[in-house]
Amino acid sequence: MTGAGRIVQLSVSRGGVPKCAVTETRVSGLGLEGDAHRDEEHHGGPERAVCLFSMEAIRALAAEGHAIAPGAIGENVTTEGIDWTAVVPNAYLLLGGHVLLQVTRYTSPCFTIAPVFLGREFGRVSQKRHPGWSRVYARVLVVGHLRTGDGIRIVTELEAAALGVAATP
Repeated sequence: MTGAGRIVQLSVSRGGVPKCAVTETRVSGLGLEGDAHRDEEHHGGPERAVCLFSMEAIRALAAEGHAIAPGAIGENVTTEGIDWTAVVPNAYLLLGGHVLLQVTRYTSPCFTIAPVFLGREFGRVSQKRHPGWSRVYARVLVVGHLRTGDGIRIVTELEAAALGVAATP
């Protein structure tokens, strides 16, 4: 186990941003219950079921003058206290002690989040332009129920396998 933290906020919307806080939700193979996407070509689906972002990055971006808050740029799960540099494609995350996610990719920032950023510079959260500042997408390997304040930790592939999930290359 590495990097224990907590869920600061769970966020959903009927499509688009901002996503609004919910205190608890069920997580299925397609993401958080009550969450929808306007553009299903670029958002959602099994490989992009859950979007995560770090509260530490949100605070740093706010300190730069951006009008950002949890859920404002479309993340479903806002984390705190985990090593965000370790949240990379193929990393496993255990949320609430039972919901298991596997990071699939970094997100590509979209113009719909531009109003949150100074000068509409939504590329500020682009992994290509600013490594380490991107949100990530994840697939759901083990479904379950989550609440705000639940723990979150990065787990090894071996730990993920012990939870009954076949490891993927």
